[in-house]
Amino acid sequence: MTKYMKRYEYPEETRILLERSLIPFAIYQLIDKRVVTLILSDGFCKLFNYGDDRKRAYYDMDHNMYRETHPDDAARIADAAFKFATEGGKYEVIYRTKAPEREDYMIIHAVGEHFITDTGVQLAQVWYTDEGLYTDNAEANDFDFNMSLNIALHRESLLKASYYDYLTSLPSMTYFFELAQAGCKTMMKKGINPVFLFMDLSGMKHFNHKHGFAEGDNLLRSFAKLLINYFSNENCSRFGEDHFAIFTDDANIEETLHELIREWQSTNNNKSLPVRIGVFTNYTKNMDISVACARAKLACDALSNSYVSGINYFDRALLEDIDHKQYIISNLNKAIAGKWITVYYQPIVRALNGRVCDEEALARWIDPIKGFLSPADFIPVLEEAGLIYKLDLYVLDQVLAKIRRMEESGFHLVPQSINLSRSDFDSCDIVGEICKRVDSAGISHSLINIEITESIVASDFDFMKKQIDRFRKQGFQVWMDDFGSGYSSLDVLQSLNFDLIKFDMSFMQQIDSSTNSRVILTELMKMATALGISTVCEGIEKESHVTFLKEIGCSKFQGYYYQKPIPLEKILEKYEKGIQIGFENPDESDYYNAVGRINLYDLDVITNEGASTLQQYFNNVPIAIMELSGENIRICRSNQSYRDFMIRSFGTEPNNEYIEISAFDHNTGEPFIRAIASCAQNNTKCFIDEELPNNTSVHAFIRKITTNPVTGTIAVAVAVLAISEL
Repeated sequence: MTKYMKRYEYPEETRILLERSLIPFAIYQLIDKRVVTLILSDGFCKLFNYGDDRKRAYYDMDHNMYRETHPDDAARIADAAFKFATEGGKYEVIYRTKAPEREDYMIIHAVGEHFITDTGVQLAQVWYTDEGLYTDNAEANDFDFNMSLNIALHRESLLKASYYDYLTSLPSMTYFFELAQAGCKTMMKKGINPVFLFMDLSGMKHFNHKHGFAEGDNLLRSFAKLLINYFSNENCSRFGEDHFAIFTDDANIEETLHELIREWQSTNNNKSLPVRIGVFTNYTKNMDISVACARAKLACDALSNSYVSGINYFDRALLEDIDHKQYIISNLNKAIAGKWITVYYQPIVRALNGRVCDEEALARWIDPIKGFLSPADFIPVLEEAGLIYKLDLYVLDQVLAKIRRMEESGFHLVPQSINLSRSDFDSCDIVGEICKRVDSAGISHSLINIEITESIVASDFDFMKKQIDRFRKQGFQVWMDDFGSGYSSLDVLQSLNFDLIKFDMSFMQQIDSSTNSRVILTELMKMATALGISTVCEGIEKESHVTFLKEIGCSKFQGYYYQKPIPLEKILEKYEKGIQIGFENPDESDYYNAVGRINLYDLDVITNEGASTLQQYFNNVPIAIMELSGENIRICRSNQSYRDFMIRSFGTEPNNEYIEISAFDHNTGEPFIRAIASCAQNNTKCFIDEELPNNTSVHAFIRKITTNPVTGTIAVAVAVLAISEL
């Protein structure tokens, strides 16, 4: 079939005669690299179970000719058909296919030849023969001929196609480029705007790991079938792995893509993956197809951090972003050599004494062309490119030089913290590199803190646990940065040993407007104290922040309230002017660490650390829930401290049984019990001071909780705040 831009039309009588033939055959024409169906005979429709639905048969042949073909055969016969159409010769293939609405495969033997019409148009006619049902076990066939066909099928299925993808039977990338080039020209002649799409599935690697590669292949086939239904077989291509490209027209494209996403989410027994879609709409005449696909891919890649289905359109901003990334990557070595990158330092201030106890080293790129670049402008680029290790080791070298200079100038030396990226651990032995450089500088490992975010740890937990242990064994402190910004912080803390956790600045941003944030942060501080971990809060901007954090026991503060990041020269300048914060004396650090961790909202800490008589008896504040029913009272819930309190004060351990209040006399605590009953009956909150039988006085807080609307039983909470000897 030679290329012919117009569809050949048979005379009506001839077309009817050909279609009524009982011999299974089809006539095709190649138009703009695409095979178009001209004639399907009655024998063809009967063989492939279409019956009288000829319209459906034509639609299937034009939009997805190989939809029912065995997956192992589809790419092979599609490749053979393409070569037959474009290169000539004879067409002969054996393949397996299902007839519509049938489950078993039949073996088809197809033979084709070219012929020329009286008007000079080259067409192709293909005859189809049914060779029987297919079975996986060739030796089980009853007929030698059928058995030989099965064996031939198995052999031919091992051949790889060059024009069609072996897994999905979609056109290969090279063939797709040819189809798209011809298709776009045709569209534009008709005034239709071509659109290019690039799609990938989010989480394919994890899917294969969880369900196996066979299920992963099935998922890709399902997605390919969905694309064919929406855009036709030869408008789509699989570029490898889970990446697909499509060209189509711009009619209702947004609506179409949203419908595709909705349908995809409900396919494969709802065991699908999110699909990210990049859209390029500005195709122009003579634009290279690979460029159009690349721009659609850029739009798709911009969704790479999203784990839900989404659509993104290519625009100029994406091109500018690519140019920016390339500039950063190309100029990194020059920026390091020319010291365009400057290390700034932000102080971390001790809560108890207001002195600088640590400093964080932060990189700033001051470019001769682009000017000041913030970390957000270049750090993600270098991480993605696997080059961040060069920057981080450069920062370490500058920090070591700064420590030596501060020591020579007679300043107190405080630890310097440096931030590491996950990419650092992939690019080199970052632990060994840091040890080597710190040792070469003759500086104690205790003066370098390593900051690692929880997201880094979550990326490969077992590997990162080993690296953290290596750092700590070498005498470095390891800090968890941005604690609370992710979803796995508590899980990480259960399994890893951190010396300090830095609370993400989002807590401070919400603390003025959200009571929940205050409660959460208070409890997290309590948890850190119990674990023996120091704490830093980032984003401190107000005195009210400082006051609150001191009360809940935060060890250290960092934020603009104290100082923005500044270079070393500015630090020295502030000292010369006498406006510096001042460095902490390292000899006092352990003392301040111990005292600064006490949480004034935590009664447990007060009782454990204070001088009250109560700490001699109890590890927790004694608390109980009592029920009052008429003149009867019982303790329905209590903690161990309250049970210990009852034994020491009344000589008995509480049980769940009701006791008459009158059963208590003065020597067994009647005033205390009567006071509890009075507060409950009067619906009040109250503090009481009552004498106990063991010559002590109890100071307690009592609050009614609620009343049972059926029985009238009143529930009351009792907290023993202090016990003193008479």
